[in-house]
Amino acid sequence: MNAPTANAAVTEVGAPANPRRHESHALHQGERVWVETNCYVDLWIELLHGMGFDPRAALAFTVTQDFEGDQFTFFKFPLEDIERLYGTQVTELAIYDSLEDRVLAQTQRGHTVLVEVDGFYLPNTRATSYRREHPKTSVGIDFIDPAGKRLGYFHNTGYHTLDGEDYDGVFRKLPRFDGQADLLFPYVEFAKRVRAPLEGNALAHGSAELLRAHLLRRPTRNPVTEWRTAFPAQLDMLLERGEKFFHPYSFNLMRQLGANFEFLSKYLLWLDANGVAVPHEIATAAQKVASEAMVMQFRLVRAMARNRRDTCDDCFDVLEANYAQTLGPLAALMA
Repeated sequence: MNAPTANAAVTEVGAPANPRRHESHALHQGERVWVETNCYVDLWIELLHGMGFDPRAALAFTVTQDFEGDQFTFFKFPLEDIERLYGTQVTELAIYDSLEDRVLAQTQRGHTVLVEVDGFYLPNTRATSYRREHPKTSVGIDFIDPAGKRLGYFHNTGYHTLDGEDYDGVFRKLPRFDGQADLLFPYVEFAKRVRAPLEGNALAHGSAELLRAHLLRRPTRNPVTEWRTAFPAQLDMLLERGEKFFHPYSFNLMRQLGANFEFLSKYLLWLDANGVAVPHEIATAAQKVASEAMVMQFRLVRAMARNRRDTCDDCFDVLEANYAQTLGPLAALMA
């Protein structure tokens, strides 16, 4: 287990007195093909790291990713894996009056509240949505100061703070929300530690057991081949709908595939370094899927700029081959 990240001071009831100090996990630093993956996975990497755990141990689920006909699986940490490895349970939080009050009640107990909020009010997204767009995105709140209108939260690849009008926006306290009786409560969860985490050899072997179980759930055929079959029609749609449509398309296909396999590569290297032998050739093949997905994304950007139909056949060749060179040998190894 990693040494815990430095936390904020804690009051007698367990609530942080100030936002924590936090340095991003190694998975979000250094050389990366896909700097960000999806809001849920990136959030959990930093949340687990902030709790003092190594999130790499929980990446076994990446072997289950499939092509869903119009997108690759939006990969997420299974909550049962988190409980098994780290003794941390995630439970739905009932919001029966005020989101702000429920968050305060749970953070006072030392829990972290996971909630989908409006990215319009998150200042750490200045380069994308802050004060420009209204995407929903997941955050993990562990510090709240209602009197000072301050909030500390995990989001994407780090830990951040907000205050003032952004605080009121997150909690729907601005005048624009008044009188909206039909405004639905958000879906909210909270994470609490219920037992001791696995450590050392027990953590590595517990993770390997999860990998064996997840390999039994892997796709029965190569999902890249499935995507290749569907791609010509998708390409026609891309050329017809243009750049604005390309961004959500690339997020749900190239990024989800590439980022998932980059994490799978990092996971296999972690297993090997922690006593569960995995040939580096398998991790290298997984990383090749990640890098080729990025190559394909760039190629499609150029093709669309020139209004040229590029079927990316050589990219698909590389992706198909390296998917097979990852999952086949890995399943045989762990059987």
